[in-house]
Amino acid sequence: MDICAMSRGVRFMLVSTFAFSLMQLCVKYLPHIPTPELILFRSVISLVLSLAFLLQNGISPLGNDRKGLFMRGFFGMMALTLFFLTLQNMPMATAVTLQYLSPIFTSVIAVFFLKERIRHIQWVFYILAFVGVLLIKGFDERVTLPYLLAGIGSAMFAGVAYNFIRRARNTDHPVVVVLYFPLVAIPVMAVATWFMWVTPSLWDWPVIILLGIFTQIGQVYMTKALQAEKANIVTSLKYLGAVYALLYGYFLFGESYGLVALIGFGLVIAGVVGNVMRGGS
Repeated sequence: MDICAMSRGVRFMLVSTFAFSLMQLCVKYLPHIPTPELILFRSVISLVLSLAFLLQNGISPLGNDRKGLFMRGFFGMMALTLFFLTLQNMPMATAVTLQYLSPIFTSVIAVFFLKERIRHIQWVFYILAFVGVLLIKGFDERVTLPYLLAGIGSAMFAGVAYNFIRRARNTDHPVVVVLYFPLVAIPVMAVATWFMWVTPSLWDWPVIILLGIFTQIGQVYMTKALQAEKANIVTSLKYLGAVYALLYGYFLFGESYGLVALIGFGLVIAGVVGNVMRGGS
């Protein structure tokens, strides 16, 4: 079955996943900029882009389910803060792997929060995909317990945020949902940045701008995906980020991969495709 023909939500999530992979590269290239500062820059860019779109199209920026939108912004901010922290302080593949726990948190939370149903076979595909991710990453002794917990916390908060995004599918425009991230994050990160400001170099600014643009694209299309399809279906596509990490490592950083990593690559693809096809049937 053609995945693109099966669901708009799947197509949207494919775009989102690719955009977020480019965002991760940008963060990895800026290890000297504190995490709150990066999120502040990213939030300001998102605020400008979101407001411009909403005002141009005559859509109220405040939205309807304001409590739910605020909660989406808060938990999204917590998730991204911890994710950026792990990206800057541990190998990229490790940080991304921990973030891949978010579909599992999303699915479990959606059962209670959104009353969504998970087929038993989907759990098999989740496990298959995650085993593939573990094979690609391998064992890394450089991961300390605090950053390990930060990565798990990021995935859990992301799972909560995804459910609030899904809940807003009948109440608010996707860009309004995205707007609430910078509305919550900017005041918090402005205070944090005040105490740890690092002036970006001339060459940092293009990467920072791209960071904001890629994140905005990823957020908008992720929101569209979650509003168009069941949360447990589309969030499983995040596992495709392992494929991007594999390719980036080979072409950008000269990394090579053994047979075990290639087997992991195949398991990820099989798990994602299997979950999308069986979960939507």
